[in-house]
Order: sequence, then C-alpha cells, then structure tokens
Amino acid sequence: MPQELRTMAVRMHGLGGPEVLRWEEVDVPEPERGEVLVRHEAVGLNYADTYHRSGLYPLPSLPAVTLPTIMGVEAAGVVEAVGPSAARQPTPDGTAIFQPGDRVAYGDVRGAYCVRRVVPANRLVHLPDCVDFEHAAAAMLKGMTSWYLCRRTYRLRAGETVLVNGAAGGVGTILSQWCKALGGTVIGTVGSAEKGCIAREHGCEHVILYEEEDFVERVHEITGGKGVPVVFDGVGAATFDGSLKCLSRFGMMIAYGNASGVVAPFNILRLTAKCLTLVRPSVMAHVQCRADLEEATAELFGHIEADRIRITIGQRFPLAEAAEAHRALESRRTHGCTVLLP
Repeated sequence: MPQELRTMAVRMHGLGGPEVLRWEEVDVPEPERGEVLVRHEAVGLNYADTYHRSGLYPLPSLPAVTLPTIMGVEAAGVVEAVGPSAARQPTPDGTAIFQPGDRVAYGDVRGAYCVRRVVPANRLVHLPDCVDFEHAAAAMLKGMTSWYLCRRTYRLRAGETVLVNGAAGGVGTILSQWCKALGGTVIGTVGSAEKGCIAREHGCEHVILYEEEDFVERVHEITGGKGVPVVFDGVGAATFDGSLKCLSRFGMMIAYGNASGVVAPFNILRLTAKCLTLVRPSVMAHVQCRADLEEATAELFGHIEADRIRITIGQRFPLAEAAEAHRALESRRTHGCTVLLP
C-alpha cells in the first residue's frame, strides 16, 4: 500500500443544513494493529446522520471530534490491507481474521462517507454470499436496530399485535418483517397511500394513514379495544402522544427516533394510570460487545437468506451528492433504505 494514500470523502464543516457537507480529498492512514483498510462499494444513509449534522444528536466525544469531520456510520466493501494483528490472529476480543479481498460490512463506526477508510477489525463482519454490498450497506445499522428493538428491548412473542410507526421507512420495513417472522401481527402507520402499499409488502397486516385517520381509534378498533403491548416509534413528535394512548396496561413505548421532530418534555405521571414503560434505546449500546454484534448480524443475515426479510432500496445517490440525499430524507421523499455509491 502506498505510504500516502488519498481518498474522496464527504466532510461536515459545521452544524446546520445539508449545505455544510462538502465532497473533498482527504488522507487515509495505513492500518495499524487491529485495523483494516476497506474500499467501500456502498454506504448507508440514516436519519441519525441528519441528527448529527444538525446538532440534534451530539457527535461522539471519544475519540474527540474536530470539524471538519467525515460523516456516516455504516458501509460495505472489500478489504484492501490489514494491520499486523488483524492479518495473523484475532484481536483481543475475539474478532474474526480478515484478509485482503474479504467482503465485509460495519454499522457503527463514524466516518463512513468516503471511498476508502481504516476500520477497527473488531467492528467488521464478513458478508455471506446471499448479501451484496448495496443491501449490506442498507441493512447493517437498520437491521441491527430492528434486532435489538424486537429481540432485546422488547422480546416479542408469537401471537402478539404490535404497532410500528413509520412502517415504510428503512427501519420500519425491516422491523415489520422481523416482527412477522417472530409470529407477531403488525399494525403499521405511514404518511401516504403509496407508503401504505410499501408497508403491506413488508409485513404489515394492518396499515393506518396517520395524517388522514385517527390512528389511536383505529388501533383500538383492530385490537378489540385492548390496545397493543408495545409501540415501536421512530417518528417522534407527530405520533408520540397518540402512541401512548394505543398501549394496553403494562405496555412499553419504545421511542427510538425523531423523524418528525423531537418529542416535547412531558409529565412522567402520564405513564402511571396504565403502568406504562417508556424506553429510549440506542443501537450502539446493544452491539458494543463483539458477541452481541455477531449475534445481531447472524440473525439478520439468516432472515435475509431465508427470505423472511427483504431489504428494499428505494433510492440510490452518488456519494458525492450526499447533501441531496439528506434533503430527500428530511423532506420525506424517500421510502425503504437509501444508499450512497462511491
């Protein structure tokens, strides 16, 4: 590998709108012990990227972030070079051995909006033959999110009816199929008739247009007045209050995203009457341990291979046009997953 390798990347030069993103050339370091150099074939786009860009989510403090910084957390590609330990033995926490030419992906390492980069070996996973680069980049973070939502935060049981808000989105389409694969019945809320069709194609037995219908009334109608034991909500402000009303006694409200805006402060005593639980989880905490990362991705890839989960890529943008991809996502002009292509 050349001593001084350069690559193209999308860097964020400040907090704000998509205009703070710039396509520019940057240096790529050589991989050190426990690191791998990866050439990206596809990069995933997530709502969390827009939250980091706008300042809604603080950028990680460790390692310290200085602007400009490269955005994004998930991608898939090919190993081009390996650091000393990654080539000859597993890293201390048991990571697999990687070699040049290996097909790999990751979903939780900041700095993905680039053509080439160095990645910690213990955050990479090998890609099975059944998953191509684009679908891996589309599915890693959203798939691991879906895994922890219905397998860890709430352990869904066969026969349960659940509510998935934003059911036509990247997480929503994967999560709905996962819940169905576990034997659940999925009620999905969406913002348009077109997205309703997408939700039905991805595991939702019942679809509600939440901007046109009273979704609280419809949920209680569908459940015979019982409500649902869990709501998976990635929409935020527009659906939060109604979602609490959809829950049955001892129900769990899982607020994992803010696509429509941040939920306003509220009185926690509102949870008392029905003994509700409110959770605000994150994917990073759930896959911090290597064993959990491997469990999550093995289950995800297994469902994909068995055709129980279909990853739908609704949009593709050149990586250089990441700013336009952010605009499309924030203006709700997307469905399914979006990938950025170097």
